[in-house]
Order: sequence, then C-alpha cells, then structure tokens
Amino acid sequence: MHKAVFRIRSDSPYASATARNDTRIELWCNDHCDLLHIEGDRQSDVVDHVESTVGVRERIENGDDRTIVTDACLKEYRDDYIERHIAASGCLLLPPLRYERGAKVVRVLALDPANLATLYADISADHDVTVESKQELTSVKSETPVLSASAFLPDLSVRQREVFLTAYERGYYEIPRGTTTAEIAAVVGVGRRTAEHHLRRAEEKLATAFAAYL
Repeated sequence: MHKAVFRIRSDSPYASATARNDTRIELWCNDHCDLLHIEGDRQSDVVDHVESTVGVRERIENGDDRTIVTDACLKEYRDDYIERHIAASGCLLLPPLRYERGAKVVRVLALDPANLATLYADISADHDVTVESKQELTSVKSETPVLSASAFLPDLSVRQREVFLTAYERGYYEIPRGTTTAEIAAVVGVGRRTAEHHLRRAEEKLATAFAAYL
C-alpha cells in the first residue's frame, strides 16, 4: 500500500479561516454534518466563521482546543469536493482532512502508486497542489477525536507539531534520512535554526511522555 500527502490551496471557508494564523482544523465528514477539531491561536474566530457558514450544532471545550459538530456538511456548499476525485482515481481517503495556512492537507492511500499519479493529475488540473510526501506502508493506524490521544500526549505548540509532522512525513526519521532540517524549515516557512529548535522541543516532550510506558 502506498500513501501520499497533498497540500491543496483552497478558498473554502475552512481553509480561509486558517490563512493568516496558526489555527489548524481537522475534519471528519459524516455526510450530513462535519466533526471539527480546532487548535491554535484563533479558535474563536474559526468557530464564529464556521457558525456563520454552515452552522454549529454542538461544541466542546477541551482546554487548549475545541471540538464542534456542524449543522450540515461543508461539501453541500462547495464545488471542490475532493472525495469525488479520490474515488475516480481508485484511491482511498485517510481521515481526517486537515486545514492549515490557507490550504487543505489530504492523506491518500492507494494499492497501486500509479493511482496516486492519476489523482495528482486530476486535482492539479483545477487546483494549486503540492505533494508533501510519498511512502510505501506496511500498516495503517486509525484515528478518532472521540478517544483522544490528548490524555497521554504532551502539549506541543502548533509550530512544534507542524515541524515534527513535516519532519516525519518527509522521511526525517527514516534510515537514511529522507530530508534535512533545512528542507523542513523551507516547507514550514521558518529559518533552519528555528525549525531545529521546535523539532528538538517536540522530540524532548514526546520522549518524556512515552519513556514511562517503555
């Protein structure tokens, strides 16, 4: 099985809400409504924007982040519904969709890597698309916002999480390394020393949190 991560520039309400801040949205679509997990520095503005766009049915304060259930599914309001392209190319969406820095980040699985190429050609015909990473997988882990990992995961800042995930997705922890801290810094949009600082802090917090369980 093969996995690719695509970053798609978008003017959808969720992407627009994250365009000029460090707020991040994770979305699980349930056809009739969306479940959103929101974290970052402009959460109230994002919730207000979502409420004015599709409506908010329920909201939960989780300390440093928020979970909300919308009145309707955003795909009913937009014509950039990514799932139809994924289905047409024979790929599978790996939830959740992620919105950050004015873009939609999509993780996709395919049994045949050629299907990922087909999907890229399809969506890049209408959208500004960047391939963030590609890799072959031996297993796929499920994720859910209900059984939250926040109970045992350390409290990473938005930037620490972004740098760490970028490093992981681009093969920084593979042997040999698939990327450098300079390349990670360029993707995130910060200096190399700043990226290295955030990466070390994230690694320190994660190591401290998990050491007790080893």
